[in-house]
Amino acid sequence: MKMLHRPSDARGKFDFGWLDTAHSFSFGDYRDPRYMGFRSLRVINEDRLAAGGGFPTHGHSDMEIVTYILDGALAHKDSLGTGAVIRPGDAQRMSAGSGIEHSEFNASRTDPVHLLQIWLLPNQRGIAPGYEQKTLPIAAPGDTRLDRIASPDGGAAEVTIHSDATISRALLASGGSLAVPIARGNAWLQVARGGLSVAGQQLAQGDGLAVAEVDSLTLESDEGAEVLVFDLG
Repeated sequence: MKMLHRPSDARGKFDFGWLDTAHSFSFGDYRDPRYMGFRSLRVINEDRLAAGGGFPTHGHSDMEIVTYILDGALAHKDSLGTGAVIRPGDAQRMSAGSGIEHSEFNASRTDPVHLLQIWLLPNQRGIAPGYEQKTLPIAAPGDTRLDRIASPDGGAAEVTIHSDATISRALLASGGSLAVPIARGNAWLQVARGGLSVAGQQLAQGDGLAVAEVDSLTLESDEGAEVLVFDLG
């Protein structure tokens, strides 16, 4: 097993007032040739949008975009006619495909929204653009559990992505331990909240961890944690 730790404070960080953002990989004006993505994972941006702030209409193509809300609510509109509000516990996928335009704004004029925006390279170019939103299983306080968010096969509580990847949400209670299978042999972990240990590596909120040549990982947390696990081809 090979691991590479990406500390939270080493990410590319920008504060524009309406947007406070941290880029795990090269994005926009942030360029680091060592971090151009990992396998099919191209972007993880941790964004905090101020009340009323957002991204006006802009275009994408040939990218699978998944949005994961930590706190608050995000209003989405796109050129397919979709209008939706995404909240914690929702999984959202937008396939840019042959071309799509969309906007994203904080749905509140009083409270910030905190989210992770994820881009994955598609396994096929030029597909018809699309949108999908699902509600994840409700997690009770103190749960230790693993729920799939997105996969090529989709499901009742997960969105379908056109990429060689599966995204799961790992929740660990204080003192919790969780065994996570890695089917494709490569994984990226992104810590959304709390802290944990993976194969002796301590991870804090905002940290990332690339892992190669692995078939399973054991996540352990003293304080509790919420982690996104990317199983990547």
